[in-house]
Amino acid sequence: MSYTLNDFDYDLPEDRIAQKPATPRDHSKLLVYDRGTGSITDDYFYNIGSYLPENTTLVVNNSKVEKCRLLFNDGKVEIFVTKAINNKTVEAMVRPGKKFKPGKTVQLTDELEATTVSVAEDGIRTIELSHPLDHPEVEQFKHTPFPPYIERNESLADRYQTVFAKDLGSKAAPTAGLHFTPDLLESLKDRGIEKQEVTLHVGLGTFAPVKADKIEDHTMHSEWYSLSKEQAEALNNAADITTVGTTSVRVLESARRPGEPFKANSGETDIFITPGYEFQSVDHLITNFHLPKSTLLMLVAAFTGIDQMWVIYKHAIQNEYRFYSFGDAMLIL
Repeated sequence: MSYTLNDFDYDLPEDRIAQKPATPRDHSKLLVYDRGTGSITDDYFYNIGSYLPENTTLVVNNSKVEKCRLLFNDGKVEIFVTKAINNKTVEAMVRPGKKFKPGKTVQLTDELEATTVSVAEDGIRTIELSHPLDHPEVEQFKHTPFPPYIERNESLADRYQTVFAKDLGSKAAPTAGLHFTPDLLESLKDRGIEKQEVTLHVGLGTFAPVKADKIEDHTMHSEWYSLSKEQAEALNNAADITTVGTTSVRVLESARRPGEPFKANSGETDIFITPGYEFQSVDHLITNFHLPKSTLLMLVAAFTGIDQMWVIYKHAIQNEYRFYSFGDAMLIL
């Protein structure tokens, strides 16, 4: 079946967009949806162990968010680094676009300049900085890349990292993992639930808006991922797999061909999972509530079925769940 972008649209009251995370992390609400029975249970995340199979393996994305948002002139000028080509040359989204024309040099501070080398069709600029990215003159302007629907608040920077974040490289947090605490992970381990860490550096593939009316016409930006030999062997021996977040799903589905075991791999993936996709690697999914018309929402719809997804979202809105990056979570069994 062919879907249009409007098939993934919905209205959300603005006050449901979480501006701050729950404190402690695992005190966010948890919606549990059973695909077998169609039942919905309302609970709290700290009780997630009561719903997970005791033989499941928890797969998390250990990517760490980097401070890739450069803000100048009180935030009026922005260079959002999407990729570092080298220590001075970057690919970036910019604001305002008219300042960053090909061949033009912008004076960002008394010491720092940025020259626009080229502009791609999607508006991404290749920019050469006068100072290296790790130079103190640049470092002081780096900010956490909170999504545009969250007010900038650097005091929340640590809360925009998972407790298992290790491998620096993401431009946005793998938000389903934000609900876990060390104590909760330890309690799950005591239940026999093992944890495996994979890596996918969240970039434009995850958060770039879909502009094509027919979703099959959307082109995903590629993102770097890694699955080690040890991780692949552990997953091949797993009796059951629960992925934490859509990025973890994309790693596993990229690292396995139909009918074959997991294989160690690293590189770029542009996998785009939409309704009708046949999952090879995932039994259960932990995820947040996603933006309308987003690729993340489409992946969830592929996992639950689109009609079932709308049942879940209607319930979440009616029962005052908090949405998006700092919002509540769901477990899809």
